[in-house]
Amino acid sequence: MVGPEESVHGMRGMARGPVFDVPMSRLALWSGRLAWFALAAAVFSIIIVRSGILEIVPALATFAAALIFAGLAILLAFGGFVVIWRQGLAGLGRAIAGLLLSLTLLAYPGFLAYRASKLPQITDITTDPGNPPRFAVLARLRPRGSSAYPGAQTAASQRKAYPDLDPLDYDAPAATAYRIALAIVTKRYWHIVDAVPPATRRDGVIEAVARTLIMGFRDDVVVRVRAVGRGSRIDVRSASRYGVTDFGTNAKRVAALLADIDDAMSTAMTAPPPEPKNERKNEQNKRPQPKRPKR
Repeated sequence: MVGPEESVHGMRGMARGPVFDVPMSRLALWSGRLAWFALAAAVFSIIIVRSGILEIVPALATFAAALIFAGLAILLAFGGFVVIWRQGLAGLGRAIAGLLLSLTLLAYPGFLAYRASKLPQITDITTDPGNPPRFAVLARLRPRGSSAYPGAQTAASQRKAYPDLDPLDYDAPAATAYRIALAIVTKRYWHIVDAVPPATRRDGVIEAVARTLIMGFRDDVVVRVRAVGRGSRIDVRSASRYGVTDFGTNAKRVAALLADIDDAMSTAMTAPPPEPKNERKNEQNKRPQPKRPKR
């Protein structure tokens, strides 16, 4: 005989009916896969550039391929939305994940591309286009033929796009300006490859390698400190090693460096001069010394 509990379970099973699995949308499935693959390829290319394991060209090719895969993932995600809506297939979460991952990956490169469309295609910025600071030690690290300043056309494009990049002139001696400029460059954690203080008939020169924030591209910076009478003049040059445009990075770097140097120089020139040590000792000697009691 069948008990009451068994009969109830049997009735529930008959009422539930057969369960069918909803098929997964292939478009949604591949959208998620391509998005994750694109993200992994982009991270791998960034690691290659920042570590310097391989040449930069293969790394850039890998990053470009990652962006292409991200674009394909977006197309597949929209195709998956249409199929899921019409056929009632599963995979909506995969399609949404593929879309969001790909958009996140493409957001910053898209912003850079938009900014590059508004800026001139130059990669070399200096405060003295007529006689720019020269790369000496850095010339051995740069690609062949990229150390010389591009010329008048680049200078004209710079003046049009960045008219406020001018040298810094001070009444302070060149040694003081060089010391403060070196302190500011050191504070930025750039890799200093050469630092020559100013001397008689010789300019002070600081050469350093700066890195971009995300990709870690190496840009070369040179600071020149020149004596002008009893005062000094500071010129800066920043140039990318590769590419046809720098997305405004070099101009932004030069402007920020000039601003920091100017603030530090203003503070140093307005601060009261330190009291000589000899005078301090004399004043201490002049002070009446307490008499020790006799024993």
